[in-house]
Amino acid sequence: MNLTFEPRQPAGPLPWLVLVICLAYLLAGSIGHDPWKSEDTIGIAVAHDFYTGSDWLKPTLAGEAWTETAPLWHWTAAATATLTGAFLPFHDGARLASALFGGLFLLLLALTARRLYDKDAGWGAPLLAVGTLGLLMPLHEAQPASAILATMAGVYWGATLLAERPWRGALVMGVSLAASFLAGGLSGTLPLLILLLVPLLQKRYSAALIAACTGVALAAIWLLLIAQYEPAWGAAWWPHQFSAIEPRLGLTAEHAKFLGWFAWPVLYVAPWAIWRNRQRLTSPDIGIPLLGALSGLVWFLTHETNVSNALPIIPPLILLAATGSARLRRGAANAWDWFGMTTFTITAALVWLGYSALQLGWPPKLAASALRLEPGFVAQFSFLALLVALTATLGWIFILTRLPRSPWRVVSRWAAGLTVFWILLIALWVPWIDYGKTYRPVVASLQQTLPAGAGCIGRLSLGVPQRAVLAYHGGIRTRVDGKDCDWLIIQSGPKEAAPDGWTRVWEGHRPGDRNERLRLYKRNDG
Repeated sequence: MNLTFEPRQPAGPLPWLVLVICLAYLLAGSIGHDPWKSEDTIGIAVAHDFYTGSDWLKPTLAGEAWTETAPLWHWTAAATATLTGAFLPFHDGARLASALFGGLFLLLLALTARRLYDKDAGWGAPLLAVGTLGLLMPLHEAQPASAILATMAGVYWGATLLAERPWRGALVMGVSLAASFLAGGLSGTLPLLILLLVPLLQKRYSAALIAACTGVALAAIWLLLIAQYEPAWGAAWWPHQFSAIEPRLGLTAEHAKFLGWFAWPVLYVAPWAIWRNRQRLTSPDIGIPLLGALSGLVWFLTHETNVSNALPIIPPLILLAATGSARLRRGAANAWDWFGMTTFTITAALVWLGYSALQLGWPPKLAASALRLEPGFVAQFSFLALLVALTATLGWIFILTRLPRSPWRVVSRWAAGLTVFWILLIALWVPWIDYGKTYRPVVASLQQTLPAGAGCIGRLSLGVPQRAVLAYHGGIRTRVDGKDCDWLIIQSGPKEAAPDGWTRVWEGHRPGDRNERLRLYKRNDG
């Protein structure tokens, strides 16, 4: 069966532009700032425990068991941080793991779309992924989402290989399923199992068996090691996994609102591709991603509204959009193009205006608002940041005015516009954002108060991100069962409610945070 389509016009996405956009998108924001609350701080702290400890089998956070994750991303983050330790701080090196998995995700999408459709769709699929709004933070934070996406894309690539190379396709599917389990646990794997129907429907029963057995065997290696050497951790990990996959019936408006922006614009392009090919929904090029999209949609609608539960629907929607984007009706394509050009031009101008307020104090009202949000911030001029921002802006002007006409121009402009906005935000605003988000000065101040060899430190109402930054920035590890400790850290609101028998010796908070306070107490003598 010929699964290729004839393009409406011969010109597809410019390969060099796709590579530049993808590389710039993945690297921007991966380095150059401290850990940010919440997922970023947690991921870095877990990876740092792997890096500093001797146990690489189970994830821990601040020395305590952390059972809300699987280890693949954190293993990789500890490795990338080790390799870049000579010239990058640990948190920047760890975040490169997300860029690495993000690049693998884009590559596997490209290979899958190329096999399902044609060469142009292979170049267009990464652009659609870059332009998907909901992936912006997951692909740039220190969190397992990038690894989950990459392993999901691997399963789809394996499914497309089955028709011509069944053994290779089965092995790719099996390895990717095992990797998805190590990246996201049960919730990262179960929505993908429906793709095992592909070899069954193609009557390639041995391929289905090979894929399933390979996945189970590889995942079982880690599980058996956990059962052998860390049974207590495993006993705590499994209940969390079962809780995460437990269906929560009851469709709410939040599901539609969340998915509406998270999967923009592929959520709106993919249905057009389905409608256009409605007579051939069972053909592999439409049927494979459609099967995955339906599974992902059911999964999302029957679980909590969050990023991790929305991830399974994204790869198949991107694949469907890859065959529909170049065949949009002229009016729809023009409307999307004009919306993208207008939106990203205005947002780029606003970022530059904010930079002017931070650096020059103009416009004065905006400058006053920035200082009110982050009291005490003092802008420092960076020639490199300005050069990067100017280069990105000139690139956007080139794309607006000189990009050749083709069916893929709207997708290229959209992906480029989002990338330019992200680069400008990172280059021009990160010092201000980092000033408000980092806990480094807070932890440094706390360290000056704690005496050397303070010993046991208890905690009360201390959030997970706060535990993570205390351990990462200051090596301060607290105990939840610290009743016999002489020191106690409490997280609370602006108003103090000192516990009986304790004296407050320190209080700290981030400059613009009006709600969160960290306080250190010392037990009263006698």
